[in-house]
Amino acid sequence: MLTEKIFNDYKEAMKSHDSLKSSILSFLRADMLNQATAKKKDKLDDAEVIAVIKKQVKQHQDSIEQFIGGNRMDAAEKEKKEMEILKSYLPEEMPLERVKALIEEAVAATGASTMKDMGRLMKELTPRIAGQADGKLVSELVKQRLSVS
Repeated sequence: MLTEKIFNDYKEAMKSHDSLKSSILSFLRADMLNQATAKKKDKLDDAEVIAVIKKQVKQHQDSIEQFIGGNRMDAAEKEKKEMEILKSYLPEEMPLERVKALIEEAVAATGASTMKDMGRLMKELTPRIAGQADGKLVSELVKQRLSVS
């Protein structure tokens, strides 16, 4: 499970005195624990852990943009390194061609043809794509596909 891998990597980072990795994994573990507590669970399943990681990656991306805008390149670099550590725990992104193929399959399965069908189409797609592609990208591709029809 992903939770155990993160915990073991955290212990290894502590033993090897890797302060950057140990601090980012410590924050991640705390966030995971908070989410589990909020959901009244002992621990999160892999899909929930991935959601927590993606949320933190997005926060790092926002911070990087702000640091670059404020001309704070040192802080932006630190955020990039932390973000790369977090991304290493995410599953590999699905290729764009595969996402488009799944959209076409979902269009065929649901008979979606207009923007009014977007919710139904996304409901069909989400379980197939979850955690493997950026939701924003999928949404944009669905909008493009439905506006072509």
